[in-house]
Amino acid sequence: MSQVFFIINANIVNEGEIFFGNVLVEDKFISKIFRRKKNSTFSYKTKDIKIVDAENNYLFPGLIDDQVHFREPGLTHKADISTESKAAVAGGITSFMEMPNTFPPAITQELLEDKYKLASQKSLANYSFYLGATNDNLDEILKTDPKKVCGLKVFMGASTGNMLVDDPIALENIFSQSKLLIATHSEDETIIKENIKKYKEKFSENVPIEMHPKIRSEKACYKSSSYAVELAKKHSSRLHILHLSTAKELNLFDNSIPLKDKKITAEVCVHHLWFNESDYKNFGNRIKWNPAIKTAFDQKALFNGVLDNKIDVIATDHAPHTCDEKNNSYFNSPSGGPLVQHSLSAMLDFFHKGIISIEKIVDKMCHSPAICFKVKKRGFIREGYFADLTIVNCNSPWKVKESNILSKCKWSPFEGHTFQSKITHTFVNGNLVYENGNFNETKKGERLLFY
Repeated sequence: MSQVFFIINANIVNEGEIFFGNVLVEDKFISKIFRRKKNSTFSYKTKDIKIVDAENNYLFPGLIDDQVHFREPGLTHKADISTESKAAVAGGITSFMEMPNTFPPAITQELLEDKYKLASQKSLANYSFYLGATNDNLDEILKTDPKKVCGLKVFMGASTGNMLVDDPIALENIFSQSKLLIATHSEDETIIKENIKKYKEKFSENVPIEMHPKIRSEKACYKSSSYAVELAKKHSSRLHILHLSTAKELNLFDNSIPLKDKKITAEVCVHHLWFNESDYKNFGNRIKWNPAIKTAFDQKALFNGVLDNKIDVIATDHAPHTCDEKNNSYFNSPSGGPLVQHSLSAMLDFFHKGIISIEKIVDKMCHSPAICFKVKKRGFIREGYFADLTIVNCNSPWKVKESNILSKCKWSPFEGHTFQSKITHTFVNGNLVYENGNFNETKKGERLLFY
């Protein structure tokens, strides 16, 4: 049985409101929520209880990150499930959904279950793993139980891992037959190859990083995203388009119906909200992602898409590479970077600037991923739900530096930045796994289940 925790004096953020109160955590679950008036007295007597005083800070549901790359198996010189799940819980993320482009890629039931076994031994956070689609693994896709696996990842544009699905017949079969949520990386490969040829003719092998959003262009993104939406509408598929990067793509999504009723949903990642193409000159390959960070106009439109609910989920696409790998020439530098430790702090900086409310951040990073993926009993502060919780001090500035970066790669695009908010405590399944820089690794996270 888990230890009993009593979280007191918290500003509880949940389902569009903030209220003062206490939360009792027993045997993995939230057993009671107490609403209180500030400065009111309160007592609760029980044996073997640990009081955690939130000290008037915010209590959030644990974040659910629907897109990470933890690099295990096969690429553990970059990252592994242990190091990256620690970084995640330090950032308030209590559940993650990990991508299949590891080595070997998770494209069969056996390879997928191998990853679940690794996570059960190593992950501090709760976990799920996408099955990867290929041009010829439909049989494996149809074997997958949607109540035990978060979804199917379809690379409709080539990225790290070379898992491109470009056969129109294969795509028709996937969209018409899969019972899984289909999550797509949407960039048109033909357009990208044409752009590469064009810029190689101009710059040879010395293409500047500033050309990245022109190579992986708006046109490439929109053509692929609109194709995915066309297929989903044709076959009434459940489609989730990952990491939107352009204003134009927002036209593909509907904000007139509740999220629980949507068949086609969208995600944006923190880096596409934080950076724009003017930042390449200072950050270089450190902000090289696929899809590319694009214009300030796109950046603003994406943020508006979050606020008006055309975009449903905010995630990270956490994808570490070593410094040596990133410090290569444009074509030899892989795309991706570490984000799980800093994503919530980054979004809270936008709150401090008055751009987004705390309630909306919790909606897009906690509630909406749970609704979107139909995660069982997580993503909300509700009695009977798993006690996945994080306490946040929104007035505790701290500077990102190599010594406090927890990802194995030991760098961050936020290095040198001072965030205004700090995660102080993280509970996973009722276990206090992170407290003011210290970890309790005696209990691991659990496999996510879906309804």
